[in-house]
Amino acid sequence: MARTEHDPAELGSALYPLLNSVVVPRPIAWVSTVAADGTHNLAPHSYFTVASIAPPVLSVTSIGTKDTVRNARATGEFVVSIVTRALADAANIGGTDYPPHMSEFDEAGLHREPSRVVRPPRVAESPVALECRLVGERAFGDKPSSSVVLFGEIVAIAIDERVMNGKFADIRKLDPVSRLGGNEWGAIGDVFELRRIPYAEIAPPGAS
Repeated sequence: MARTEHDPAELGSALYPLLNSVVVPRPIAWVSTVAADGTHNLAPHSYFTVASIAPPVLSVTSIGTKDTVRNARATGEFVVSIVTRALADAANIGGTDYPPHMSEFDEAGLHREPSRVVRPPRVAESPVALECRLVGERAFGDKPSSSVVLFGEIVAIAIDERVMNGKFADIRKLDPVSRLGGNEWGAIGDVFELRRIPYAEIAPPGAS
């Protein structure tokens, strides 16, 4: 195997697209917030995951201090909706750098659904909404392009029954999309199962 070695400190602006192309696929947090003037902001963030189960906490990273960060700081609330394949174009519109007074809900032709616990609305067209209260943040660096990680405790979960399969969301019914490198997005392809193997099944005789 022939590898090319890189020093992140020397890559400069090339680091961001390189990392985006190898840390894949990345689920998308479609984050709705409310600005001080009442405007509903809606932005996709692909640096997103579950940070904790007890308590249930999501982490959402913003590259730079964008409207999502400013609004979440001001109100202490945000909602994460899941982007499905059918909603990918609408989510992409939300990535446009609109002025703060313009709402991506309106620009993308989406409908607002009232949340149960927090003030920011859900995306009515999305099958999953995770209502969050801001419980902390972590900033990295001091440049305009530096990252801010928001941590939101999930205080309400709303899921369309049509995407459920017992206790779980059915991945094919949910049909989420992800971000890849460059302008690439990903959809669900092959899905396979691997059972986690207990050590007791593979331990040599007499092992503890």
